[in-house]
Amino acid sequence: MHNFMDAGDNERWSSIVGELGGRIDELVERFLARVSHVPSYSTEMVDVGDVRTTATESLRLLAESLAEGRAGGDLLHYAAALGEKRARQGIPPESLITAIRLDFSVVWTDLLEHCAPSDAVMLAGRVEHVWRVVDEYATQTHISYLAERVRMAQEESNYRQEFIVKLFGPAGRTVDVISQAAAALEVDPEGEFGIAAAIGPAARELQKQVSTFRVKGPFLYQSGNVTFMFWQPFSRPRSRVARGEPASTTPTIPCGLVQNVPGLRSLVAAAGTAAALAQISTEEDAGPLTIETGWRRLAREKLRESGLDLERELGLKLAQCREGERQRMEETIRAFMRSGSVTKTASELFCHRNTILNRLARFKDVTGFDLMVPEHAASIAIAWPT
Repeated sequence: MHNFMDAGDNERWSSIVGELGGRIDELVERFLARVSHVPSYSTEMVDVGDVRTTATESLRLLAESLAEGRAGGDLLHYAAALGEKRARQGIPPESLITAIRLDFSVVWTDLLEHCAPSDAVMLAGRVEHVWRVVDEYATQTHISYLAERVRMAQEESNYRQEFIVKLFGPAGRTVDVISQAAAALEVDPEGEFGIAAAIGPAARELQKQVSTFRVKGPFLYQSGNVTFMFWQPFSRPRSRVARGEPASTTPTIPCGLVQNVPGLRSLVAAAGTAAALAQISTEEDAGPLTIETGWRRLAREKLRESGLDLERELGLKLAQCREGERQRMEETIRAFMRSGSVTKTASELFCHRNTILNRLARFKDVTGFDLMVPEHAASIAIAWPT
């Protein structure tokens, strides 16, 4: 069996690699021709002069490492610096690794062209050796690239979070803070926003939905036990919306939700409303609680905080009724409040309309509330919000 590692082969290999180092300019030109077909490099994301300089240095260090038999410290140090630089330039990782692995084909093609037929067996024994050196170079570049991307993401997140905190702080409505926050978040400060607030388990679910949103953002802010998420919808042609194109632009979990907020200046006030709605949202809610769907419940809670419990007062007045009568009366009143129509209420409850009129009259006698009077009807709507 032939010994690929005998002294003669090692000496010949050193000579071949030494000659390879003298053809770096040719290798660079071959590399540039091939890398021009790699996405991102072909679209001039990286300056051609930068690519040439990088190729020259990396191929020189690769040649030196091939002579040593392993990826040298200089090569790995250069790989780390290259990974960081390409990350900052925004090169996609797949394009970067494809470009780096071209070094193997460029080097190996050159070796095959310049070696004698008598070197074939020796070269066959060095394929894995060459690939290993290039792979170590590519791996170190990729590791450095990913680490830099993580740092960049963290820096960007911290930068944005800094302005989000300012936006929700005491100076959040000043022109300077709004302008700076809009620039940091890359949103239109005068455009419309949506904001949601959630508490407890709903807050965790709210954060899980972040990745499903097709909006600018969403951006998260934590205040005490309330998690806020706000966003700015993308402007889209009405025709696409008219065709019923599915879109995730709002949460689907029980939370407080305020939409169509007019600009960043109004966001803090809207956050207060969303938080108040979140406080009265329950797991039984099928989705977000908005002003339109939750105003009665919100009004009831605010009145309770002021010492006026309409639900309790109504319950005390109805306590004089027999249980069956009270149940039928409440069912009738709730149905009537949904439509305001005696006919629709009778149809819903499968009763004669005179029965409904009698129950409404009885309710007035017992409680003093005449549902035909708007002020009285509003009181009942708040006392029994759902």
